Amino acid sequence: MTTTQTRPAPATAAEPSAKRGLAARVSLGRVFAPVPSEFLLIASTTLLLTVFGLVMVLSATSATATARGEAPWEIVLKQGLFAIIGIPLMLIASRFPLSFWKKMAWPALIGAVAFQMLVFTPLGHSNDGNRNWITIAGFQAQPSEFLKIALALWVAYVLFRKQTLLRKWQHVFIPLVPVSILAIATVLAGDDLGTAMILGLIVLGALFFSGVRLRIFILPALAAAAAVAYLAVASPDRMRRFMSFLNPNCLDDYFNDCYQPLHGIWGLASGGIFGLGLGNSREKYDWLPAAANDYIFAIVGEELGLIGCAVVLALFALFAVGAFHVIRKTDDPFVRIAAGGITVWIVGQALINIGVVLRVFPVLGVPLPFMSQGGTSLLSVLLACGVLLSFARTLPASVARREAAIAQARARRTRAAGSRG
Repeated sequence: MTTTQTRPAPATAAEPSAKRGLAARVSLGRVFAPVPSEFLLIASTTLLLTVFGLVMVLSATSATATARGEAPWEIVLKQGLFAIIGIPLMLIASRFPLSFWKKMAWPALIGAVAFQMLVFTPLGHSNDGNRNWITIAGFQAQPSEFLKIALALWVAYVLFRKQTLLRKWQHVFIPLVPVSILAIATVLAGDDLGTAMILGLIVLGALFFSGVRLRIFILPALAAAAAVAYLAVASPDRMRRFMSFLNPNCLDDYFNDCYQPLHGIWGLASGGIFGLGLGNSREKYDWLPAAANDYIFAIVGEELGLIGCAVVLALFALFAVGAFHVIRKTDDPFVRIAAGGITVWIVGQALINIGVVLRVFPVLGVPLPFMSQGGTSLLSVLLACGVLLSFARTLPASVARREAAIAQARARRTRAAGSRG
């Protein structure tokens, strides 16, 4: 008796190409898949603030650039170059999965600290008393800006790994507090208290959104406040600026520490409700030294008035709404903590900068995110927004898992009620 063996037919050449075509269609479908409303809100406000910032940098720098014999668009072209680089980087970062950001937490922090240490090499130099800058191939960079996003990711990863141990203060503080202090100390060594305060806010914001007990959260918050107070009192320069801020009759010190704050307030006041018109600022004619940097909000108020300032505040408010929706809807602790730290950084820094211009706070030297002149600052903020957008892409799955868990809980309660009946 003979048996007949049936051999499979050889694969045709069309099958591999068909599989490749199917894979390409699936990949293309993922690229153009619908995104949640939080993604659109964060992305749109980010782009609007960036474009708004470029317009205001052009307006604030054109007069002084022309006076130096340069083209009026010289500075905004450099800022625009960083925007052209940063926006695609933001969109690329938005495509990375959560696993990538978790794996990058330690390497990002180590790399950012190493980059920050370059300010103490011959590449580093001082600016306005702060040694927080490096110059490479004619380009200036502020390494501490990248330390902000690296610290937010690292703190989130550490607290995420210790979620079940956060009721014990030892597991909350070790290694978070020593490593964070070390990272912030590299910035304080360059005498930049403003950036160090923002780094401290990032750590505190991440701790808050991690869900640690209130008494565990209060201890590092009080320690951070005490450290800032000590550093302010210990430095004669900072103490002088602080006393100038408290001086009710600042005109007595017009030519010293009160010069820039007074001109910032005068610029805002002269704008009124509708402003003097775009490009018609008087303070930008070398009256306001940091017109395009820390005091660009004063130029917005002078040229676009109260309406222009309200638009800026509304855009930051919408950005915060989108970011807080990501924090509220996610079921991943890493996403919640990292997004909380990044949101506190960007929104908190914006409020501090605007508060300095309004003389609510003493001069701290922090830029207005998206809008102040500074390519490194813009690049780091856009990259951080890319991380937020990557988190926003995970929301549909998080919401679906949450709804499924709620449905299962309801079903269990129904079955339990039926068995008792």
